[in-house]
Amino acid sequence: MALLDRVEINPGRPAEYAVIWLHGLGADGHDFEPIVPELALPESLPVRFVFPHAPMRPVTINGGVVMRAWYDILDLPSRKVDVQAVLESAGFLQELIQRELAAGIASERIVLAGFSQGGAIVLHTGLRYDQPLAGILALSTYLPTAASLAEERSRANANIPILMAHGRHDPLIPISAAQSTRAALTQLDYSVQWHAYPMQHEVCMEEIGDIRAWIIDVLK
Repeated sequence: MALLDRVEINPGRPAEYAVIWLHGLGADGHDFEPIVPELALPESLPVRFVFPHAPMRPVTINGGVVMRAWYDILDLPSRKVDVQAVLESAGFLQELIQRELAAGIASERIVLAGFSQGGAIVLHTGLRYDQPLAGILALSTYLPTAASLAEERSRANANIPILMAHGRHDPLIPISAAQSTRAALTQLDYSVQWHAYPMQHEVCMEEIGDIRAWIIDVLK
């Protein structure tokens, strides 16, 4: 499987940690590039940020228009998705993880982050990954493959730190969908840090502050 094209932001000295951050539907790897300086991580955490571009594919809910998407959304009210495409994107993410491992970054120093569709992919992949990861950052998202998680989850990440954050007024992915995912994860004994903000399908400054604190905590 070929590596996805991506945007990379490297620290001033050799990276010892990595954050692989997946964008949402219709965006690309540049979407969250500006968040790196806003996080203002300490120099003691030399982190490489990797922002891959999703493949181009037709999206059913958008009239079949071709755009960057981690998977096809077949129906918005029911949130029915193309599970095969989810698995394909999970494979792309695993290749990016493997690349960091080959570069000398231990799996325990790799954070998977994602917004919306990207968040769904990092949740799906990270909870099933067979080596321990530093954490999963899931923003404005939910887990469309929650029903199969109990059978497919990895013991290596049974105690992985998870941060879920969502807008209370999100019109695209209702906060109830994220809350259902949170409940499903909690039922399986995952520890989920939860934040809700007075925003829509976006990211706010208060959230960035919470993300910064969480990243520092899981990479310390």
